[in-house]
Amino acid sequence: MEIVCPAGTPASLRAAVKAGAHTVYCGFNDVTNARNFPGLNFDRAEMREGVAFAHAHGAKVLVAINTFPRAGAEDIWQRAVADAAAAGADAVILADPGLLDYAARNHPQIRRHLSVQAAAANADVINFYAETFGVKRVVLPRVLSVPEIAAINAETEVETEVFVFGGLCVMAEGRCSLSSYATGLSPNMNGVCSPASHVEYRDTGGVLDARLGGYTIHQVGKDEPAPYPTLCKGCFSASGKQGHLFEDPVSLNAEQLIPQLQKAGVTALKIEGRQRSRSYVAQVVRNFRAAVDALEAGQPLPVGMLARLSEGQATTTGAYKKTWR
Repeated sequence: MEIVCPAGTPASLRAAVKAGAHTVYCGFNDVTNARNFPGLNFDRAEMREGVAFAHAHGAKVLVAINTFPRAGAEDIWQRAVADAAAAGADAVILADPGLLDYAARNHPQIRRHLSVQAAAANADVINFYAETFGVKRVVLPRVLSVPEIAAINAETEVETEVFVFGGLCVMAEGRCSLSSYATGLSPNMNGVCSPASHVEYRDTGGVLDARLGGYTIHQVGKDEPAPYPTLCKGCFSASGKQGHLFEDPVSLNAEQLIPQLQKAGVTALKIEGRQRSRSYVAQVVRNFRAAVDALEAGQPLPVGMLARLSEGQATTTGAYKKTWR
């Protein structure tokens, strides 16, 4: 199976490729991608150089243009598709139907992948995107169990790509009303979830408040580590109890499910983390490459390789097993 790895910077791209990534995904430094954070992403020259470096080392590059265009500003997103094609990218990852139509008509030579932001979670809608816009691969939402993924693959010829490590989202992908309400910026429109521009840490009588958009998301003691204030992983008081009401601060880690995902017909394993360091990216890529290589060689999978890289040093298989059912 293909390992698809994150690259938030040119340095991370090179680190991922050197660590054994089959494919790297990245985005331009503007609102066209859903990781539009300061200091991340690629300008046009960096993208061309990154694609050239990856190709020279036998790896592919996918460009995420996965936010939804604003009415009247479609040219920003259309230009990103054209620039990705001109840079020699192997595919663009798109979510908006209008942009998919533009890419299919104006740049038919570049592969079109359906972003997880499109939340395509059944074979009927996936086949619609394939028949209408020539989509070759779909990134499945993180709400499906392994048997559900197998059922989808039995009813479509579109390649499927699934997340196996990194952050989780309790919302339909990219549709976080919590973050939008607190900051006025939409993950799907502006490409930011819990944007750094709205983050504030304030000392209030020996207690450190971690705030987002003026709302207190965490309170920690003087010597305790202060988490990044992401709303779905906030610590709140409700009904006389205090805790992580929406989602615990844990990471998805499906490395031990790789054999099951292979049997389910999955084409590619995706690692989340374009905002992470190049050291993190390299370590995660190395470990997943070792796991995939072991599987192909008929050897046992390595165990516990990624625990210390997980958020809160705790992991979950998320919806893959749907233990809440």
